[in-house]
Amino acid sequence: MKPEEVLNSVVEGINTGNLDSLMMLYETDACFASQPGQLAKSPETIRQSLRGFTDMKNRKFDLKVKRVLQSSDLALVISEWSVSGTGPDGKPVNMAAKSADVLRQQADGTWRFVIDNPWGTD
Repeated sequence: MKPEEVLNSVVEGINTGNLDSLMMLYETDACFASQPGQLAKSPETIRQSLRGFTDMKNRKFDLKVKRVLQSSDLALVISEWSVSGTGPDGKPVNMAAKSADVLRQQADGTWRFVIDNPWGTD
C-alpha cells in the first residue's frame, strides 16, 4: 500500500459515513487539525472532529493527491479536497482546502496518519 492510498480510504469513509473505518487510519497518538489552529489529540476528539464530515446529509467529498514526499517510513501527502452537503441545521455546507498530512508506515506495511491537517497550507 502507498501513503496516498490512505487518502482514497478517507474519501470512501466520509462518503459512506463509516466513522469506524476512518478511525482505523489513525495511529493511537495521532492528531487532527479540526480547525486552523485547533488540534484534536485523542482518538475520542479525532472521532468527534470527523463526525462533522460524516454527519452531513447528501455529502459529497472529493480529494486529489497533489504530491507525496516520502523518506523511509514517513510520508508528507499534500492534497486538495472539497466537501458539499447539508449540515445538521439544514443549511448547505461547502468547504474546500489544501491539506498537508504526515503518515507513518506500520510494521504490517499499512500507512496511518500521525498528523492530519486538512487546513495544512492555509
